[in-house]
Amino acid sequence: MTEPTYTNPIYAGYFADPFVLEHEGMYYAYGTSGRPTLGGRAFEVLRSPDLVSWTSLGSALEPPEGLHGRDFWAPEVAFHNGIFYLYYSAGVEDKGHQIRVASSKGPEGPFRDLGFVLTGDDPFTIDAHPFRDDDGRWYLFFARDFLDGERVGTALAVAPLVDMVRLEGPPRTVLRATADWQIFRRSREMYGAVYDWYTLEGPFVRKHGGRYYLFYSGGAWEEPNYGVSYAVAESPLGPYAEPRSDGPTLLRSYPRVVGPGHNSVIRGPDGEDYLVYHAWDPQKTGRRMCLDRLVWTSEGPRTVGPSTTPQPAPQVPGRGRFMS
Repeated sequence: MTEPTYTNPIYAGYFADPFVLEHEGMYYAYGTSGRPTLGGRAFEVLRSPDLVSWTSLGSALEPPEGLHGRDFWAPEVAFHNGIFYLYYSAGVEDKGHQIRVASSKGPEGPFRDLGFVLTGDDPFTIDAHPFRDDDGRWYLFFARDFLDGERVGTALAVAPLVDMVRLEGPPRTVLRATADWQIFRRSREMYGAVYDWYTLEGPFVRKHGGRYYLFYSGGAWEEPNYGVSYAVAESPLGPYAEPRSDGPTLLRSYPRVVGPGHNSVIRGPDGEDYLVYHAWDPQKTGRRMCLDRLVWTSEGPRTVGPSTTPQPAPQVPGRGRFMS
């Protein structure tokens, strides 16, 4: 008997910056879905029993007063003490984004903003990622702009969370651009000056084998240098070290898959880890959610992605495999 398969993308609609949360045996995906209309909500929410078959539940976030007309980017959700917390950034196009937090009693929302700007001292912060360590301590990873050093640009920082809505002290830098492939744009006008601008974004941390793996996306999304790479540390706060590479170590753009990036990692119903990410189609009409198995080797995490051919579907215990 032929085993069931799936083929990327796993959701036909526009769904950027995908984050997947497992809760009570179901999977919930949250993604950037464009600027909401006046009176409308931001961030589409999907639900699935198997990471392959997805149903839309509508949009999750009720935009706070005074922020209508803003762009809402990169939602991630943490579940703590019976409450779901949604972290996101709000700004206008690629200017003035700052990280905020909303809450809900259910994973599907509606989420209501709590009135906290977690990164108010920064002119630009995006891609918030809440991470809970084994001791119960929460940390918030995110991307921010740096104007010093050899490679100016957007890079990654972290701060412990005092509670789910406040950072403990100033953020600590965890990863700056270290390689030429991480260039976003040369001679970019930013903050009243011109820089060769490097970009690291979309942080996501998974603890494996006692070590902390910081996944991130780097480079210019529309160019062949873009993709997903990682760094490793012995503590959530670092220091993080990257494997030597001339490009992204996990996912790379190629002609049929443009800009694979902004990943999350989720444990599937079969107990295996999966990389969830977005990618543009060759015509660059939209970013869509994709899935590939993540394999842990002695040399670090590996994946066959970005895949465009049929892949084995995650097995659901007791129910065989779900058909794609």
